[in-house]
Amino acid sequence: MTTMRLNKYISHTGLTSRRKADELIFEGKVSVNGKVVMEPGFQVNLSNDQVEVDHKTVALESENVYIMLNKPIRYITSVKDQFDRPSVLDLVKVPQRVYPVGRLDYDSQGLLLLTNDGEMTYALTHPKHDIEKTYHVKVKGTVEDSVIDKLTKGIYIDSQRTKPCRIKRIDETHQKTELQVTISEGRNRQIRKMFEHFHLRVTFLQRITIGNLHLGELGIGQWRYLTEEEVQNLRRLL
Repeated sequence: MTTMRLNKYISHTGLTSRRKADELIFEGKVSVNGKVVMEPGFQVNLSNDQVEVDHKTVALESENVYIMLNKPIRYITSVKDQFDRPSVLDLVKVPQRVYPVGRLDYDSQGLLLLTNDGEMTYALTHPKHDIEKTYHVKVKGTVEDSVIDKLTKGIYIDSQRTKPCRIKRIDETHQKTELQVTISEGRNRQIRKMFEHFHLRVTFLQRITIGNLHLGELGIGQWRYLTEEEVQNLRRLL
């Protein structure tokens, strides 16, 4: 291959997904050989074209890496924010520039993928694939069977109906209910909002699986590279 579509080129640098690359191009933030290009399909010559995003040169990564992190609470899943809170990228030190796949909110912990493979990031986060994610959830007080029944069938939050999900009761006392919740969406703070709809407060939320990938015994704040088998298993989901 001697040429590549501009949006694909940007995603393969590990900077962002192809969808976000399209946005950057349409916003006039991308140039090739010093000239702004606003066509995602523009063909980049891999031998001698220089691509810049926001006036910074980007180049193809020579090697894709795939990382599993057990995210602690009180870490954001973006590079930085206006409050200068710590980022998950502060925990993962590798030569390549890697970015989180999807989100896991500030007050939640557990399995988070990071990679420089923009194509895989796009595929794993695209709604059409319905990739299941399972969470260990603790809710203050008791959760009635009728509530679980309604949640599994789907409810309206933020004026949009949630997809059917699976909920398994693990343990229950008068003080709290422990559940295992499996959803196939990635809407912002979705599980918390699902329970808030019934005036229930989630006090603990940990993601334990993404598709067929399991967090296992990885300690909080620790990370490791995915095995080749794990990467191939993820690709089979797409």
